[in-house]
Amino acid sequence: MKTQPDPRFSGLFEAARALQPKTVALRRQLHKHPEQGLTLPRTQAAVLHALDGLDLKIQTGTAVGSVVAVLSGARPGPAVLLRGDMDALPLTEETGLEFASVEDGTMHACGHDTHVAMLASAARLLHDRRDALSGQVVFMFQPGEEGHHGARFMLDEGVLDAADNPVEKALALHITSKEKSGVIRCRPGPIMASADSFRVVVTGRGGHASTPADALDPVPAAAAMVGALQTAVTRRVSVFEPAVVTVARITAGTTSNIIPETALLEGTLRTLSEQTRKTMVEEIARVCVNVGAAHGCEVEVDIKPGYPVTVNDAVVAEWLVKLVGKVGGQANIMPNPLMGAEDFSYVLQRVPGAMAFLGACPPGMEPADAPPNHSNRVVFDEAAMAHGVTTYAAFALAVLGS
Repeated sequence: MKTQPDPRFSGLFEAARALQPKTVALRRQLHKHPEQGLTLPRTQAAVLHALDGLDLKIQTGTAVGSVVAVLSGARPGPAVLLRGDMDALPLTEETGLEFASVEDGTMHACGHDTHVAMLASAARLLHDRRDALSGQVVFMFQPGEEGHHGARFMLDEGVLDAADNPVEKALALHITSKEKSGVIRCRPGPIMASADSFRVVVTGRGGHASTPADALDPVPAAAAMVGALQTAVTRRVSVFEPAVVTVARITAGTTSNIIPETALLEGTLRTLSEQTRKTMVEEIARVCVNVGAAHGCEVEVDIKPGYPVTVNDAVVAEWLVKLVGKVGGQANIMPNPLMGAEDFSYVLQRVPGAMAFLGACPPGMEPADAPPNHSNRVVFDEAAMAHGVTTYAAFALAVLGS
């Protein structure tokens, strides 16, 4: 969707473009030196340096390596929250970029380096326009998104209480190589899935592979569980309620002539509603235990809760798409959610807001052909970052602008 630019946001994209050298420089610095997990000292220091000189109230995390910066407008009012996650993935980069990671086994393959850089530049842009704000902007620089529940730690440490007044709306952008560069995509309601992991240990009785009747083979029991779990999805969950159960790892045995004592299954559960999530958590345990019993095996099931469903506020999501058009950008409604997961879901459980995707397909490629996020060959079009900076800033100005 593209509409006529709104005069209230005159020059906003041009200002973001003017900041592009700073945005790119910070992004490349972080990309070259990525860090994983909840403690990111080098990344945290880079963020603090990028914000140096701005009139911001800054706090760093105690339990995690976070940064919370609060910008106050010229007049009192509500607060908005803008998030950028900071951590990298355990991958060895194969992009050939001149600023490729020099840290062994660590790469910004999900684009969090761009998120940090865009948020830092949005802070600078909004700082220059703070006289137009009635309220405060909370900039949430978050570690540990890649499975470490960093947002939950920051909520526990009071990120929503950092401003003088309650946070009224929240926004997170996530870059993707699988969409046209510069285009924002969002949708009301569920936009990303919950993500739980499961581990199933099947115990039988070991023996010689030539005499299986003298043993109790856990491998056929484990194999039967894989098929039974897929049947459970189709027979226990409505076809209109998406659910994915993937057994991603099966481990058993040591060699070809030994029946092992145990077999191990590991996998993931993805859903788009908490009710379906609850149903399938119960179903995974029930199916595995009973299939194991039918084979005479003992079964232990451990299901580890992951991120909840990421649910956009319907009003905020649709409003965001229209807002992007008012600042001269392009945005549209996603027809379907993604089955990936996000810990911004914790924030959206507490505050009306939205997560949106920023396209950054590299020049000369079609989105369908571009290496995806989490690939060791993924490349993002840095020009798209100016659109991200503009969207962050417009969101705050639209909510707090007078």
